[in-house]
Amino acid sequence: MARPSSRLRDWAVLVLCNLIWASQFVLAKLVQQRMGPVFATFVPMTLATLLLVPVLRRERRARGAASPPPAGDVLRFVVIGVLGQVAAQLLVTWGVGIAPASNAALLSLTLPVVTAILAFLVLGERMTPVRWASFALAIAGVAQCSGVDWATLGIADRRFLLGNLLIMGGVAGSAFYNVYGKRLLGRYSPLEVLVFSYYAVVATLAPLALALEPSGFAALPSFGWKAWLGLLLLAVFQYAVSMVLFLGVLSRLDATQAALSNYLIPFFGLVIAWLVLGERLTPAMVAGGVLVLGSTLLVTLHEDLRKGGPA
Repeated sequence: MARPSSRLRDWAVLVLCNLIWASQFVLAKLVQQRMGPVFATFVPMTLATLLLVPVLRRERRARGAASPPPAGDVLRFVVIGVLGQVAAQLLVTWGVGIAPASNAALLSLTLPVVTAILAFLVLGERMTPVRWASFALAIAGVAQCSGVDWATLGIADRRFLLGNLLIMGGVAGSAFYNVYGKRLLGRYSPLEVLVFSYYAVVATLAPLALALEPSGFAALPSFGWKAWLGLLLLAVFQYAVSMVLFLGVLSRLDATQAALSNYLIPFFGLVIAWLVLGERLTPAMVAGGVLVLGSTLLVTLHEDLRKGGPA
């Protein structure tokens, strides 16, 4: 049984990861001024993979894990790379281009719920009373700062059906990656799970970028410093550092516990927009963010505190 102090560190890491992920919206907007969505995903994920490969090799040598994964696990890494990462990154991007932003904001809030359902079906995780209470508090808090414009919401509008389905496909991809990735974390390190799945991502995105956005390769030398800075920040923080940290925490927490922290993304997105873009930040939004922070802390710490610390 983990000590409460180690769980507090896990919670702090989850807060940091979601803060990094919240900045993705600003960075993606910056880089897509010079390239399409496929290329804007392919380049930073490829850079992240290249940065992580030597780190992975050093880690595997230190552990004496020289042999490659068996064929069955290679297939599993392909599955979580394609159905998890590729789906999560591309489907939401395309869906937002078809459906209103308010639809995307609302549908993205289903990620922890979808994760909890998959965690129950795949991992056998259960929803305890404290987890239900934490979900209720988080949803109440995120309602204050989600950015959903109820006046423009068009979930039932047939014109936006395709966009809504793409967004939900991306949400399901993220949930699938977290849940199935946790199963692989029983045999592999967080860095191995990440890099091995990224191999499948890069192998999938490269032909897609060539087929759908071939002009991006020719335009690479002409990208301005702002676009390259955005790509590097995405590669280092979004796709490398934060994912290694998150998978490390996921190896210790239930997928349902870790997923609840994703409700911090809308609040942190508002804070970043306030700091960078000068957008409005109200006391109600701040109160909602504090409520989400408290709910994630509760679900992270409670079970260890209830059991009296270490076993």
